Amino acid sequence: MAIRGQVFPEVIRFVCRAFSASRRGGARFFQPILSLLVTAALQVAHAQFAQPGSQGVVQPQPPIQLTQPTITSDTYKGSQVIEKPTPGVLPLSLDDAIARGLKYNLGLILTGQETLGSRGTQLQELQNLLPTATGKLTEAVQQTNLQALGLRGGHFPAIIGPYGYTDLRGTLNWSLLNISSLQNYLASKHNFASSQLSVTDARDMVVLTVGNAYLTCIADQGLIEAAQAQVDTSKISLDQAVANHQAGTAPLLDELRARVDYQTQQQNLISATNTYEKDKIALARAIGLSLEQKFELTDHAPYTALDNLDPDAALRQAITNRYDLKSMQEQVIAAEHSRKAATAERYPAITFDGDYGDIGVNFAHSHGTGNATGSIDFPVFEEAKLRGDAKQAQSQLDQKRAHLSDLGGQIGADVRDSILDIQAAAKQVEVARSNSALAKEALSEAQERYKAGVSDNLAVSQALQSVAQADDQYIASLYQHNIAKLSLARAMGVAASSYKTYVGGK
Repeated sequence: MAIRGQVFPEVIRFVCRAFSASRRGGARFFQPILSLLVTAALQVAHAQFAQPGSQGVVQPQPPIQLTQPTITSDTYKGSQVIEKPTPGVLPLSLDDAIARGLKYNLGLILTGQETLGSRGTQLQELQNLLPTATGKLTEAVQQTNLQALGLRGGHFPAIIGPYGYTDLRGTLNWSLLNISSLQNYLASKHNFASSQLSVTDARDMVVLTVGNAYLTCIADQGLIEAAQAQVDTSKISLDQAVANHQAGTAPLLDELRARVDYQTQQQNLISATNTYEKDKIALARAIGLSLEQKFELTDHAPYTALDNLDPDAALRQAITNRYDLKSMQEQVIAAEHSRKAATAERYPAITFDGDYGDIGVNFAHSHGTGNATGSIDFPVFEEAKLRGDAKQAQSQLDQKRAHLSDLGGQIGADVRDSILDIQAAAKQVEVARSNSALAKEALSEAQERYKAGVSDNLAVSQALQSVAQADDQYIASLYQHNIAKLSLARAMGVAASSYKTYVGGK
């Protein structure tokens, strides 16, 4: 353990010479001097150890860095529930749902917290470039057992003390030139900018998630209405078959067939209702509503065409507006600075360390002391570490560049896929609408024929199944069309600002 200054070694040498002289017969002369010098030496040593920044002081360890939770698409399905449920049924529009999602959605909240963490890291890196000043007030009282230290014999007292000192001291540490720390600060600055852009992109993800959940509930309502209509229709057919059988104009088979159709439609209605209630729970989870809160949807999703879509123009707009792409670009720049920081570890670093304070038995008997040190630190033999840091930084940079290139391609694929889905879903809506009308007309015709006794109710049963299938296809095509338009808004980076334009059509 090294001790700064020349005072303590000189005192020790003087004590040793005095002890040798005392053994030659001058014990009574040197004994008080020895006691005084040993006391002074121990006090000086203690003062040297107690100075801030000295090698004898155990420096505090940096705080443990906690791992941030990974944000995935499932994260946006959760929320933070703050509001308590209110009495009655809460009317909920699509705008209300998205507004609540932008306030309480878990994905957006966690992204914002990551931004705060990035800002904290930036400030920590900035501190490495700024001077650090600290102050310390020390009041020490000690007793020393000389025999325990090996100083035994009649010439040494067994116990020295109590003795002490008072020290009021300020220290200054400043890294005057450190290229590696500068590059690390620039990397943290771009990482913070990336996290800020991620928050804006997270808003688009919230709109897509909440909009999808709301449109799913609307589709569920359509399925319930269609299932209820089919139950009502099959009940009419069942009543007619029962009446014909009791009148002796129809066999028991017709009644059994009609009853099976009726119960099948009841099962479909129960299943559709259950799905609707579960999807409402998923919607409430995404927007921060309490699960005890009752609510009803006030918006519907009628079919509105979105025409004149130009994939190239949409892609150019997406490249301009997508904040996740801008965020990844900032991450690439940050990785480049981290790579430069790893290279700069080989460069010399110029630092200044100084302290000044007042030390003595007390403030009435004290004197100012100080220390100023300038140093140039440079690695001599750390080749394995330096090469390892450089390779790790280069690997991170290559990964970020690969992700950036892939994200650009993914954005193009998202835009073109959404446009293709919109065009296909629009055609499916038209075909499904026509198919539903034809199926209902066929059902009416079959019911009239059965009522007139021209045929049995097998045609009615088949027509009921065709109507149910046509209604399901129509509702599914409407849902796919609206989701495709919302996905296009997300792909173009305008979901948070212009979702109504796309979901409602242009």
